[in-house]
Amino acid sequence: MSRFERTFARLRDEGACGLFPYLTAGYPDVPTCHALAEVALEAGADGFEIGVPFSDPLADGATMQRTNARALEGGATLDTALDLVRAIRQRAPETPIVPMSYYNPIRQRGDDQFAEDLAAAGADGVIVPDLPPEEATVLYGALRRRGLAPVPFLAPTSPTQRIRAVAQLEPAFIYCVALVGVTGARQDLSSALGDFLGRIRAETSAPLVVGFGISQPHHIQRLADLGANGAIIASGLVDLVERSVDPIAAAREYLVELKRASVSRGHPAPASP
Repeated sequence: MSRFERTFARLRDEGACGLFPYLTAGYPDVPTCHALAEVALEAGADGFEIGVPFSDPLADGATMQRTNARALEGGATLDTALDLVRAIRQRAPETPIVPMSYYNPIRQRGDDQFAEDLAAAGADGVIVPDLPPEEATVLYGALRRRGLAPVPFLAPTSPTQRIRAVAQLEPAFIYCVALVGVTGARQDLSSALGDFLGRIRAETSAPLVVGFGISQPHHIQRLADLGANGAIIASGLVDLVERSVDPIAAAREYLVELKRASVSRGHPAPASP
């Protein structure tokens, strides 16, 4: 079993919704970024999404655009992200880690070399938000040859045909976009989220991890009740880091609170027939 398979099996046994913090590599600076990873592990993070800084992050809202710009101004690159993966892997051998990169940095390095570098750093897969599965054959082949898994996106607007095509990719998990729009912390989750997750669950038993707008304990509790397997915390954590005098202490308290909320009050999502 892969790290993701073991982690999601454990979460199902616990009846929990996994906590997956998102860290932009090199934000707000390299030492602080590594310290944030450390406190996330101490808080009980079940896995990580690591953002590769990019100059034109189309899927991201204003908060994450700022983190990308600041990381790039500090000299962060794809290698900065790989260094962060290595640091987490040394500290937590069983914690799954999936970098998120727009395709341009991957293309510059080459699909095969990128996959090789991911594997060497200890990553478990990759998220590429601007690369449709139909155009990802070469990259996905390079990943699978090294035991790495793709993580595709599905949005509330995804038709059944797209859901079925994504399910056939045998992903580490499916990244379920909680809303129509870009990233950014929200007060409330969409009332249609349950129906969206239900449409996906009807087609696949792959783990479902929800991102975009997840920032508060009651969001995590609702996702747990809806049978989601995990939640990605991004803009809410960044907003806290930006406004805090002691961002490390604030992040620790915030992530501990979210982790506490991640225990389901309902039941694990059933496997599809």
